[in-house]
Amino acid sequence: GYDKTCIFTALITLVNSLYCNKASRRFTLCLRTFSSSGGLVGLWAFGALRWALHHSITLVLSDGKPQPVLRRWVAVLCLLPPVFESGRMVMVTASTADDLGLVPGPSMVVLALVSSTVACLAWELGFPDDGGNQGKEKKKKQEARAQLMRVVRYCKPDALYLAAAFLFLSLAVICETFIPYYQGKVIDTLSGQYQHNSLIYTIGGMGLVSLGSALCSGLRGGLFMCSLSRLNKRMRHMLFHNLIQQDIPFFEENKPGSLVSRLGYDVDKMGRSVALNSNVLVRSLVKTAGMLVLMLGLSWQLTLLTMVEMPLLTLLQTKYNTYNQLQDCQAQIKELASQAIGAVRTVRSFRAEEKELDRYNQALERMYKVKEHKGIISAVHLLLRRMVTVGLKVAMLFLCRKLISAGQLSVGSVLAFVLFQKDMVTNMKQLVYVLGDMLCTVGAATKVFTFLDRKPDQKEAGELAPAKLQGKLAFHHVSFYYPSRPDTPALKAVSLELHPGKMTALVGPSGGGKSSCVSLLVRLYEPKEGQVLLDGQPLHCYQHQYLHQKMALVSQEPVLFSGSIRHNIEYGLVGCTLEQVKEAAKSANVHNFICTLEQGYDTDVGECGGQLSSGQKQCIAIARALVREPQVLILDEATSGMDINTQHAVQGVLAGSVGQTVLVVAHRLQTVEKADHIIFMEGGEVVEQGTHQELMASKGRYCRLKEELFED
Repeated sequence: GYDKTCIFTALITLVNSLYCNKASRRFTLCLRTFSSSGGLVGLWAFGALRWALHHSITLVLSDGKPQPVLRRWVAVLCLLPPVFESGRMVMVTASTADDLGLVPGPSMVVLALVSSTVACLAWELGFPDDGGNQGKEKKKKQEARAQLMRVVRYCKPDALYLAAAFLFLSLAVICETFIPYYQGKVIDTLSGQYQHNSLIYTIGGMGLVSLGSALCSGLRGGLFMCSLSRLNKRMRHMLFHNLIQQDIPFFEENKPGSLVSRLGYDVDKMGRSVALNSNVLVRSLVKTAGMLVLMLGLSWQLTLLTMVEMPLLTLLQTKYNTYNQLQDCQAQIKELASQAIGAVRTVRSFRAEEKELDRYNQALERMYKVKEHKGIISAVHLLLRRMVTVGLKVAMLFLCRKLISAGQLSVGSVLAFVLFQKDMVTNMKQLVYVLGDMLCTVGAATKVFTFLDRKPDQKEAGELAPAKLQGKLAFHHVSFYYPSRPDTPALKAVSLELHPGKMTALVGPSGGGKSSCVSLLVRLYEPKEGQVLLDGQPLHCYQHQYLHQKMALVSQEPVLFSGSIRHNIEYGLVGCTLEQVKEAAKSANVHNFICTLEQGYDTDVGECGGQLSSGQKQCIAIARALVREPQVLILDEATSGMDINTQHAVQGVLAGSVGQTVLVVAHRLQTVEKADHIIFMEGGEVVEQGTHQELMASKGRYCRLKEELFED
């Protein structure tokens, strides 16, 4: 390793020294005769000869497997002089074979060596070889390109808008590029012999391109914003539609704050990759190409000096753009605040204000540290950028002075070039920023597409929708595990039946499996084993809308939505009339209370029904279930928050109409005693079942634990 490196360095120095000696000069002078264009062909031939010699040395010293960085450095070192001289000959038409600099002096050799090393070093820092991780990085890049192209495909409906936007963008950039050129012409016209017609022509041209730039820029911006708005609307609609179709375990694994962040922030960021970033990208590319042509026409020496600044600033900006960790911190802070504010009653009742404040402060502290780290990186990045910019500006001023003294530049040309150079640096910064931001937006798009592509684990609903439904429910050897507790069975081979026209009560201690049975009946979860049947058919065979039209659930803690009382009662129904809403409210014994309100059925219930008591919310939830006229009615402690009078008023309705299947989960003895069939569950199993009298007579678990289970 180290010995071979020393040998290689010595041989490179020897070859380069031979390149400068007198014999080499005679050899290269002989090569001039091979080309009618002077020594250009000879220079390329000698460069190729040097490259072959250096490359053979690297092959010998590296056992036939040289490192990629070494091969690149040798190629740049040997071919830089002919490339430079070829470019100089093309740009400076007055060049001849005698002033091509075919055989450089020692200073030029050192300069070539240093410049080649700096160029290769910049390349390796910006685009390093990953060794063993090369395959992984290549795969990541391919995935990023695929995601970016997928975002572009989603913009297909806006192709007309985007095409018009890019057209106006190109016209605006072309007009804007010529403004500094005409400004330099005005200065030259005023500084030389005054010619009125020339001045009017120059000012008129500058005004025309300025007006064209302003007009086309306005049209371009409006069209891009319109395209962005349309894309965001479509993506949010698609993502929300897919999220709302997911199964319940998905929402248990993903917090609402994180999903809302993906739905809002990530979709917006993904849209910028096509609309705003494409705008800046195309604008910067077109303008950079145009300015480069005009700058080369003014002075190729100043242009080359300016181009030295671009790779350095690009490298600095690329390294700076790789640091971005604020999104997770912001999502966590939003989630903590949403939880604490949304459950403020629970926080207040348990005196947990200080604890919630501490959690929120810890999240703020984490985000502060991330921002502090990023601020330090930003300060160092800004300092290095300023040092590079100032150093090159000083060098450019000295070169401008030299060119003006030699008569190769005018004052107006210098002014135009300075304006071009400033815009060139700005455009390059924007290009690097956009490339870095597009990588971030690809990351945001990946998160969005992950949710957009996710399919629910739950079985898809079928097409069964019979005109007449009996309402017979049956559990056949049903076993169930919650996704959060995959090793603990919630139900163990449960078999039971619910008959039409009968009221069945599920009773038992907490954790016995009652709520799990209810969750399976309304298809919040799927059984691990066995089947839940409705009229002999598995639940997933029925249409989703049909099933939840014929089956209604009233829980102990019903959820109401912000809006009117009527909106909450008719929630999910299409074409529900006010008369139907009132009839359901009367059956739930809440109509009289609603009539006492100032706005009646149009009264807003507040956030999550916060303007109503728990009993009133239960009454509205019962009305919401009854307005559907369900064939199966499931009541999970549906009257626990009501007073005695209200319970008696709705008891007859909850007992079910003729032919209706009613399932009650209750902890009140009066409700259970009226049930036609009682099922006692404990430990996820059916322990015993029968009527109240039969269970009391059997002296089993139901009888022994009656006092503990029920409150008289």
